[in-house]
This record gives sequence, C-alpha cells and structure tokens, in this order.
Amino acid sequence: MEQPFRDYSENGTMSMDGLLKFLSKVQGQNNAKEDDAEVIFNSLKHLNIFPRKGLNLEAFYRYLLGDLNTPLSPRVHQDMTAPLAHYFMYTGHNSYLTGNQFSSKSSVRPIKKALQNGVRVIELDLWPARNIKSAVLHGGNNDVEVRHGGTLTTSVKLLKCLRAIKEFAFQVSEYPVVITFEDHLTADLQEKVAKACCIVPR
Repeated sequence: MEQPFRDYSENGTMSMDGLLKFLSKVQGQNNAKEDDAEVIFNSLKHLNIFPRKGLNLEAFYRYLLGDLNTPLSPRVHQDMTAPLAHYFMYTGHNSYLTGNQFSSKSSVRPIKKALQNGVRVIELDLWPARNIKSAVLHGGNNDVEVRHGGTLTTSVKLLKCLRAIKEFAFQVSEYPVVITFEDHLTADLQEKVAKACCIVPR
C-alpha cells in the first residue's frame, strides 16, 4: 500500500488531485470527480492524523481499509423484482440474545442493532411467561415472552420485540423483514401472537 501512496503524493502528503488520480488509475474509478475525493477527505477530517493539506500515509490506510472503500459495492445492482424465495437473505439467529446462548440476557437491543446492520430475518423463540398468573394480572398481552428455552438466559416480552422491529425494520433497507417464530405456545397464546403481529401497539 505504500507504493501507490508514494506514486500519487508529494512530500508525504496526497492532495485531492493526487487522490483523484489514484481513484482513476489504480482503483479503476474512471468517473471519479472532485466531489468523490472531497467525501473521502471529509470522512477523515475528524482524525488527529489528518493534515490540513491532504492525506498522510496513515490517513490513506484508514481510507483503504474503511467503509468508503469496501470490496463490494453497497449499491444494489441485482434484479430485485423476483419472488422473495429467489434471494439469499441476511439472517439473524436468536436475534434477541446479548451474548452466548446459554446464560446471556435477552433484550431488544440486539434486534435493533441487527436491523440497523441490514439483517432481514429476525428469529424469536416464543414461550409462555414463566409467571403466567402475574402476566395475566398485569395485562393479557404480557403472557408471551422471548427466551432461549432450556437455558439460563433471561427473557424479554414479545411486545417489546415487535415494537423494536416495527421501529427499526426499514431504517437502513427498504426490503422486507421476515420474522421467524420458534413456537412453544398453547393454541390460545398462538392466537394472541397472531393478533399482536397484525396490530403492534406503540
């Protein structure tokens, strides 16, 4: 990586013009414009390693290994009009767990993070509330919880998970979100879940 930097820099600094030449001749971005170089410069300006006149070697490394220089284009270039079954999907497993599958906590935070990272399939394991009498006493919608059964993991209420999915599902992607349920419920609780999924309260 040092040689390309030397080829398009002067006195240890790569100017915007030098970066444009690098983008065109090395990266093959023949349509690169000054705006593209400016985006790269601006993405690095907050770093103490960024000199005012241009990129030094360390800032150049940061660009090469950063999000603006990913090996795959983030732009959608495939035909996205086929049926859903024609595609591979970015899938979460036990999407509600904060850590290991034996003793970690269940929370909506991993669900939110997964959706913000572009995950399109969220898995929830549904169980009757451990204290079903208390759940019914405090509201009939709290008698289903999400947890990894047969383990020491804690639980999180299903409605909290559904609200998080509703809020974050389309923040970074317009494509459908699939929710898979590992179902350990009785028939009456299954009916409640079906209704809850149709009308998720705020």
